[in-house]
Amino acid sequence: MIRALYSAGSGMVAQQLNVDTIAHNLANANTVGFKMRRTQFQDLLYQSLVQPGAAAGAQTIVAAGLQIGLGSRPVANEILFTQGNFVTTNNPLDLVIQGRGFFQIRRPNGDFAYTRSGAFHLDRDGNLVTADGDPLEPQITLPAEAQAISIAADGTVSFTLPGQTAVQQAGQIQLANFPNPAGLNSLGRNLFAPTDASGEPTLGIPGGQDGLGTLQQGFLEQSNVSVVEEFINLIISQRAYEANSKIVRASDEMYQQVNNVVR
Repeated sequence: MIRALYSAGSGMVAQQLNVDTIAHNLANANTVGFKMRRTQFQDLLYQSLVQPGAAAGAQTIVAAGLQIGLGSRPVANEILFTQGNFVTTNNPLDLVIQGRGFFQIRRPNGDFAYTRSGAFHLDRDGNLVTADGDPLEPQITLPAEAQAISIAADGTVSFTLPGQTAVQQAGQIQLANFPNPAGLNSLGRNLFAPTDASGEPTLGIPGGQDGLGTLQQGFLEQSNVSVVEEFINLIISQRAYEANSKIVRASDEMYQQVNNVVR
């Protein structure tokens, strides 16, 4: 019975983390470029009372054995980089990546971070920056009098000046890709940092030979969280938590009966 208490307790702890992950997903259901997480579980050690394959006699072996598991634990909550829905904004500085890739951002400490959120703005110097003021890398600078800003599918940024018909180019946006995006480290503020698990970033032109996606101007990528699916997962997790709590209660009642035997 003591094993049942610990196994049920481990299940309750695991489901609590699962609910925490679901709550985080739902809290970011409207966060631009957010990617949901999915909790993964793993069973714990087994106590072998009878080892499978052990000798049962001179000519026979145990076919199945007798092993008692000791519960479960959460081992990962993987980021799912499925494409979110696109919404029209008609803002020339809003971009979506249609396919694979990340925007490369330079943080205040000089390090690079990566994001799927394409909600960009202009700072006082005309640099293309995030909502926190971190510049896009490579840096794109537009003059204050720039008009008819256009961003092509391959990332080429062009504009016109008042009184002129000639189109001028401000640069080209590049995208980064990773061998294993699920291994990126979440920094918050829609930013990710590379790790040994994700591998080093590879920069390239949108829609180029590296399998990178193309850019679409005037759109934003919404969160890929499905509210309906998350509520279903929440119900399943609640019921699993409730079932484990009933096991704790049943084990406690069995202990109570044992303690009353001597009376």
